[in-house]
Amino acid sequence: MYLEHFGLSEMPFTLTPATAFLFAGRAHQEAFNTLALALDAGEGFVKITGEVGTGKTILCRRFLDVLRRRNIPTAYIPNPALRPRTLLLALGEELGLRLPANKDEYRLMKAFNKALLGIAAQGKTAVVCLDEAQALPLPTLESLRLLSNLETERRKLLQVVMFGQPELDRRLALHSVRQLRQRIGFEYRLEGLSAREVDRYLAHRLTVAGHTGPDLFGPAAVRGLARVSGGVPRLVNILANKALLAVYGEGGREVLPRHVLAAARDCGETRRRAVLASWLGVAHAWLPRLSGHADHAAQRRAMT
Repeated sequence: MYLEHFGLSEMPFTLTPATAFLFAGRAHQEAFNTLALALDAGEGFVKITGEVGTGKTILCRRFLDVLRRRNIPTAYIPNPALRPRTLLLALGEELGLRLPANKDEYRLMKAFNKALLGIAAQGKTAVVCLDEAQALPLPTLESLRLLSNLETERRKLLQVVMFGQPELDRRLALHSVRQLRQRIGFEYRLEGLSAREVDRYLAHRLTVAGHTGPDLFGPAAVRGLARVSGGVPRLVNILANKALLAVYGEGGREVLPRHVLAAARDCGETRRRAVLASWLGVAHAWLPRLSGHADHAAQRRAMT
């Protein structure tokens, strides 16, 4: 709706995790470095966790791009809420392996091991990336642990990278999956963007979307956006889009703090923060007046 008004060629704040808009903030880059180190080390299990909207999926896609460029056999499972046998078949299909679909789980595992040995004979190790890993059923987690047992004398035949919400940590804390938990060699917890990174994030996405004019978000608006979003990229996108719509509706050219607060009040995830930010803003505005009244009263008492 507002593309022509702001001189944009495409929507800058969509919720689809497009790699063209990738912004490698500190946490994102540290998480990616952890993945790269784990890949080179050949560890069996790697875990990346983070709250909803912190960028796990786009991090996973960036990692998958690297794996494919390096010609590493890769399996990507976006929804791992599968039974053990179904997961084996899905992994086989992703890796291009010919597994006998009419066999029981034992024979499937045996065929899977044989196929992985064939990959290892080429000097490669297959990598499995599981998005939304907090949805893994406990029997499937155990099946993954058994898959991690597949190895030669020198290295693992399979690496498993789990991307999940904090619920994944609670699931892995269960006594029944302690063996798998102990096999996690690398892990990282994704956090939100800092206030400075929110500024750079907004500028980056607007530039990718074709913006070349003056800043659309002033410093005060950026600070407010960072506060009410908590630095969560998905929330930043939602609020930035709503704020631009509000400015467009007024025929304006710059997002002001009031536009950000209005956007935050219109979003269920940030409504409470918006109310708190509004209250703090009112309190901040009244503090100088209250201080002035107190000083004036003190002076009158001193004169009397």
